[in-house]
Amino acid sequence: MNISQTAETIDVRESILDNGQRIIAGKGFSAVGINEILTAAGVPKGSFYHYFGSKDAFGVALLEYYFEDYFAHMDAILNEPGLNMAQRLMGYWKFWQDNQLFYECQGKCLAVKLGAEVSDLSEPMRLALKQGTAGIIDRLACIIEGGAEDGSVAVDGTPMEVARSLYQLWMGASVMVKITRAPQPFETAITATRQMLHLTA
Repeated sequence: MNISQTAETIDVRESILDNGQRIIAGKGFSAVGINEILTAAGVPKGSFYHYFGSKDAFGVALLEYYFEDYFAHMDAILNEPGLNMAQRLMGYWKFWQDNQLFYECQGKCLAVKLGAEVSDLSEPMRLALKQGTAGIIDRLACIIEGGAEDGSVAVDGTPMEVARSLYQLWMGASVMVKITRAPQPFETAITATRQMLHLTA
């Protein structure tokens, strides 16, 4: 395969993943058929099985693709220069809210959208979600540990315990935002987050 063919292969695969992420984030995994994704991507059906052996395999690739992009954005926020660790953490929660808006998530909120749906349907997808969410929690634990060292945060418990609690808090808040169609659960999560990190208002 020459360089141009390789680039074309990557472009087609990414187009399927990009369109799949956007559509599935709005409708869910089970409700979306392969044809709908391929039509949006402008790709013939045969191409799908060239890149993905099954819809299940596509789901795993989709989650890996999603988390790769998510980690890049998260790392940029958590490593922003000129800020202490507490400010970086609060910047991350702002990023979280922007990516979980109840009225239009545009493919950005895949973990929240698919977490409950696919965990009981697909073991490979559940494991992909588990690995991805573990990556988020690990990053949070590192920044919390750094905050404890620079004095910008204080926590009761280990950084990992607090990171897990915060992630679970925000996952729950995201679900409630979708149920209530209102941002109030995020306001509650912010207040609880500040309390857990012992931040002043």
